[in-house]
Amino acid sequence: AEQAKEIVKTNGFGDTIEVIRGKVEEVELGCGEGGVDIIISEWMGYFLLYESMLDSVLEARDKWLNKENGIMMPDKATMYITGIEDAQYKEEKLHFWDSVYGFDMSCIKEMAFTEPLVETVDNEAVMTNACKLVEFDVATMKREEVDFTADFEIEAIRDDYCHAFLVYFDIEFSKCHTKVFFSTGAHAPYTHWKQTVFYLRDDLTVRHGEVIRGRIATKQNKGNKRDLDIVLNYEFDGEHAKTKRESHYRLR
Repeated sequence: AEQAKEIVKTNGFGDTIEVIRGKVEEVELGCGEGGVDIIISEWMGYFLLYESMLDSVLEARDKWLNKENGIMMPDKATMYITGIEDAQYKEEKLHFWDSVYGFDMSCIKEMAFTEPLVETVDNEAVMTNACKLVEFDVATMKREEVDFTADFEIEAIRDDYCHAFLVYFDIEFSKCHTKVFFSTGAHAPYTHWKQTVFYLRDDLTVRHGEVIRGRIATKQNKGNKRDLDIVLNYEFDGEHAKTKRESHYRLR
């Protein structure tokens, strides 16, 4: 905040811009009944919701935003899920623990399966279509909607193996004169959010056109609200493979 104040002063905006240091939950703006016109925040985390910054943005909205004409930037966020083929990583980083120089360390593999991987995935690895999980309207949503449950169906776009689910999000500034949009998917240019990968204990052999069905539920961890507890249920009934499983993950 001190550097921000110095930058404002150095560039001749000392009488126009006020820098206030503090947490949203503790700061008082004194902006009167009309509130503020625009709230701009880069609140997005890995898997969109990691680190729980959205809670603070919604509190700022409820405290300060003009109820009639106020604008949130960004104001739309949408999460998607796809399936990917990733045999090489799964073998090198997960099955590796089955025999480490002759020692069985598979208990560590079980831990590794519960931690989603935040990584950049090659779009060529994506082997299903994308299914929308949830769309947040930051201008109108309620805080209790941050934790969500969503059903999904993803269809294979070729014959391949499905080793993991990949989740990404799109962001939109819909109230600009010209809409601004970007995606964090494997098909889009790189962002520091990358993608979030959930490795499956099963290797699903999937034919073109076959469908994987499931449900994802995510909520803030009770012990540390920055972390996310995620439960993935999925079911597949294909020509070469059949499975039904519930997997628990923690993004930390």
